[in-house]
Amino acid sequence: MRFGITASKAFGVSMANLKVLAKRLGRSHELAAALWDTGWYEARMLATLIDEPARVTPAQMERWARDFDNWAICDTACFALFDRTPHAWAKVAQWSRKRDEFVKRTAFALLWSLAVHDRHADNAQFARGLALVERAATDDRNFVKKAVNMALRAIGKRNLALNSAAVAVARRLADAPDATARWVGKDALRELTSPAVIRRLGKKSAG
Repeated sequence: MRFGITASKAFGVSMANLKVLAKRLGRSHELAAALWDTGWYEARMLATLIDEPARVTPAQMERWARDFDNWAICDTACFALFDRTPHAWAKVAQWSRKRDEFVKRTAFALLWSLAVHDRHADNAQFARGLALVERAATDDRNFVKKAVNMALRAIGKRNLALNSAAVAVARRLADAPDATARWVGKDALRELTSPAVIRRLGKKSAG
């Protein structure tokens, strides 16, 4: 499949068409569960789009995360469903300690998503997230390190205070002896210290 997405059972339906179908179907926890159980890639993507966040349990999140076998289903589940559940923050902390590549990616894809979508979280929650980022930054597996990097960048774009905190983490990583940590830090620094980001956060703060 395209863009590094691998799936053993796939029809080849586009994401655009799946979104159209999801709107037509509406939310259904029962249908989402049935779709997930088929094991088909597109059925599982559709499940993430139509499930009801309030009815998603921690046990369900665990089951689904163990089934993730590519970055697309992982990230879509985080951005379309998991970050809207009341269990999201607890799962970030829990999954960040897991060994499985896609479960660990889920921790940081979810943290990335929360940085974008969670309007009620305070800076302290994201400061704890930055500690998880720093701890995981030496994991050289491709799907983990990219999610760690994106989480760091997303946190640093929430507000000026978190930008300063994220830049401090990124600078430490950029100077680290570990090559993966250096990549995470240097790549994040380029964006987080860019004039465009600083201007936008300044305007947001002034507003």
